[in-house]
Amino acid sequence: MRLLASLLALMVLLYLPGAARADELRPGYLEMSEQRAGDWRIAWKLPLSQPPTGDIAVPQLPENCRYSGQVRQGFVGGVILGDAQVRCGGSVAGGTIGVPALSGPGDMLVRLAPLDQPVQLHRLTGTQPAATITGPASTWQVLGSYFMIGVDHILTGWDHLLFVIALVLLLRRPRAVVMAATAFTLAHSLTLAGAALGFLAMPQRPVEALIALSIVFLAVEILRKPRGPASLTLRFPWVIALLFGLLHGFGFAGALGAIGLPEGDIVPALLAFNVGVEAGQLCVIIAVLAALAGARKMAQGAVQPAVRFAAYAIGITGAYWLVDRIVI
Repeated sequence: MRLLASLLALMVLLYLPGAARADELRPGYLEMSEQRAGDWRIAWKLPLSQPPTGDIAVPQLPENCRYSGQVRQGFVGGVILGDAQVRCGGSVAGGTIGVPALSGPGDMLVRLAPLDQPVQLHRLTGTQPAATITGPASTWQVLGSYFMIGVDHILTGWDHLLFVIALVLLLRRPRAVVMAATAFTLAHSLTLAGAALGFLAMPQRPVEALIALSIVFLAVEILRKPRGPASLTLRFPWVIALLFGLLHGFGFAGALGAIGLPEGDIVPALLAFNVGVEAGQLCVIIAVLAALAGARKMAQGAVQPAVRFAAYAIGITGAYWLVDRIVI
């Protein structure tokens, strides 16, 4: 019985983060921009699950390019950060750019910005850590890359993930969950688009603190649910989801702003990112509803203790984030 009661709690605990900055995108990012004819600046961010034990290889450059001056590289906050100046003799088209240190399930977005030419976009993976520079990215390439970034962000963006899980645990009924999730989606899509396109703006620190507060709020509502009459949240869940969705949209926009949008394909990239977020969110909702249904079939009495335990885990995590984002 204890094992069954812990089913949902374990699902939450598996996702508990090791850091409070939950809106950082997990994919790596490399940008190589031409400042003057033949003179480039390269900067990269490579997430690592553990600190490096030895020297980390620098990015691989096209054959006609060389690092000039000092290569600055260090491990900060769970990522390798580096930058350097590069000198290239002639065009980089046809050359190969790669990240030898890239491994595992992670991926890396590579952005090349030649002078007076369209920006190029490439996506590297652990199995294909290098790409040939052939020309500007096609729209389909942009769509695929930003869709995967959106999926990755909702599945590893801990605060958004816990909010969705808490929303499902609070409502539990598929119809109510679908209505609330739809409202949440519409709301954060609006603020994400407005902020990404420059029409709306909100400082990220208050946004992150308020997102943490929204998680604590839902955790408290889960714990209050069996004790008394239906609260305003339970009577009008779509309204609460709509209001909090507007806030979470600014969080998504801050994460997307960390890597930027490709020139000439801003709208397709934005749409693909948002669709990826929704696809990841739908997977989470289905998984939690399936866990609830399975727990009811195996042991009805175990559902409420498991949900209660999960609510405490979610609330404590949200409270920690709230304090951290206000104080630090």
